[in-house]
Amino acid sequence: MGPRWLSCPQIWSLWLLLVSCSYAFYLPGYSIKRYNDDESIPLLVNKIFSDNTQLQYAYYDLPFVCPPSGRTHGGSPFGSGQSVSQNLGEILRGDRIMTSDFELHMGQNAECRALCTREIERKDVKWGRQLIREGYVAEWIADNLPGATSFVTVDRTRKYYASGFKLGYQEFSPVDGKLRYFINNHFTIVIRWRAAPEGGKTVVGFEVYPKSISAKEHGENGCPEHVHDEHEGLELYIPPNIERLREKYPGSSYLPEDDDYDDGAKLKVPITYSVYFKEENGVDWWSRWDLYFSKQDDSTMTHWLAVLNSLTISGVLGVAVYVIWNRTVQGDIKGRGDGAMDEGKARRSGARKEGLLDQTTDVEREGDLSSDDEGIEDVSGWKLLHGDVFRVPEFSGLLAPLVGSGMQLFFMASGLLILSCLGILNPSFRGGFVSVGMGLFVFAGVFSGYFSGSLYKTFGGVSWRKNTLITALFFPGLAFCLIFILNLFVWAQASSTAIPFPTLIGIVLLWLVIQVPLVYAGSWYGFMRAKPWEHPTKTSSIPRQIPPQPWYLHSVQGTILTGLAPFAVLFIELLFVFKNLWQDKSGYYYVFGFLSAVTTILMITVSEVTIIATYSQLCAENYHWWWQSFLTGGSSAFWVFAYCIWYYYFHLHITGFVSSLLFFSYSFLACAVYGLLTGTVGFLTAYAFIRRIYSSVKVD
Repeated sequence: MGPRWLSCPQIWSLWLLLVSCSYAFYLPGYSIKRYNDDESIPLLVNKIFSDNTQLQYAYYDLPFVCPPSGRTHGGSPFGSGQSVSQNLGEILRGDRIMTSDFELHMGQNAECRALCTREIERKDVKWGRQLIREGYVAEWIADNLPGATSFVTVDRTRKYYASGFKLGYQEFSPVDGKLRYFINNHFTIVIRWRAAPEGGKTVVGFEVYPKSISAKEHGENGCPEHVHDEHEGLELYIPPNIERLREKYPGSSYLPEDDDYDDGAKLKVPITYSVYFKEENGVDWWSRWDLYFSKQDDSTMTHWLAVLNSLTISGVLGVAVYVIWNRTVQGDIKGRGDGAMDEGKARRSGARKEGLLDQTTDVEREGDLSSDDEGIEDVSGWKLLHGDVFRVPEFSGLLAPLVGSGMQLFFMASGLLILSCLGILNPSFRGGFVSVGMGLFVFAGVFSGYFSGSLYKTFGGVSWRKNTLITALFFPGLAFCLIFILNLFVWAQASSTAIPFPTLIGIVLLWLVIQVPLVYAGSWYGFMRAKPWEHPTKTSSIPRQIPPQPWYLHSVQGTILTGLAPFAVLFIELLFVFKNLWQDKSGYYYVFGFLSAVTTILMITVSEVTIIATYSQLCAENYHWWWQSFLTGGSSAFWVFAYCIWYYYFHLHITGFVSSLLFFSYSFLACAVYGLLTGTVGFLTAYAFIRRIYSSVKVD
């Protein structure tokens, strides 16, 4: 059985209708946590992150925060500093969630509580200044809600949240104009709650307002007086030791003030917090995440324009495919489908046997011969390749595994989009998108093996076990090697972005113990039990000579140009995805209804472009369409990567070699995944198209 379902317009139309009408709504879970008065609300600390770098750090790795005391709070069996159980996606995204010493009890306000006083050295001050300069923000979690910074729109009609709060701020000194750095050491925690109909109270908002207060303004109890008044900030600054610097830099006229030479000097950082509970009846528990998404409401019209732009491009290409199919292909099939070439050859040979006298006297016959010659010219295109069009391509042992891996990615991406549109994958399911994606990729190995084995059998291969190993190990192995090498650079930076070694071992076990057997099972069924995909024509023993080709049909430039149309369908929505991935990490991308619609139109556009390019290639009597259709389908990946480069230089402010390396490496990996998926869609579409048109042409 061949991939006929890819060419079925009813399936594509139904899927487009479903995703076009779907809006990604929030399905937060199946149980609501209700708190009674005075009941403890655990506050968890996670990590710090920045839009200007790809390196994250665990919150408790910071030298200017209170280390966990290990004490239990609110009757919890776990002491502070205990790691919370996390799924695979949370670990891969750099989360390091731990319990803390912050005490929150439902309904109990606290004007000020002292947590600890931390003393930091010069090197810690220098690192803190660097983190503030790079715009790092901290993330806390309460009742599965990230601590948020509250904002109001310009017209002051709507409130929205940004996840996290800043570690500190910087300002220029009015005296000498130098840049000064201040650390936030007091945190006002606001818990917004609403009474539940079944009793108790539910948390519908978690806000954190940080503030910097100088150490000299703190009293004996560790808290400053009138904590909410204006205070002098706590500057991250230790006066330089001039004598030490002169010894270290003898004879130098310039003594660097930011030298981190350890001379025993310390800076005291007292850390305090306030807690307030406020009733909020305007927000329901089921919609409490909406404030994190409300900033995206202003871009709704842009998303609709992206869908309209995609439909326009796909519609124009669809008209071209319609013309090819109805006026050219079906016209050839109806007019000269049965033995047309043989009849044309017979008439031409008969015309050549006639004498000169007959040709000059019989004008009517000359007109008939002219008509026959025109018919021969029409037939002399794609139909002449009936004996070569299904000839096994070069490197078929690589093409089959790539198509299998592409189908594996296709089923994974489809599952993620469907679950996201249904609201099952949502921000409250922290790390769920990555975890479910990994699970779908592993279990989709059975489809990878089936398509790879079936195609390999169609190519006439015999070493199906070798093909199975290549399918199961080639693409996942290359991706794992790249991630492992990048992980070494991140490990050297002591960042929480680094994947822990036990997690790497777990990923390898998922790959080798679960995915490889599934690929083997699918490949065994596709090769041993399923029939090979049948071809409507027989392949001749002698390959046909290919005439000279136009530049756009055989050059790399021509293949790359075919990717412009799919990229034009995608690039507007891609801008929003990039913004949330790289530029606005405190926000959440949650418009999967639009993304699903654009993705579906993208797949249709890739199919249309591949059909047009493949038909043009066949009309030029070039039967090497196998690899060409795969490369044509995936050619838009080149433009996506070029878009990544453009976005890096004109929109991002990433600093540091490791962060830049991570950006370009992960962008390249994402484009490779995208190109493999779209290349597979293009290949299977071209395959179905060619089998269909040649099945309607009978050649004796």
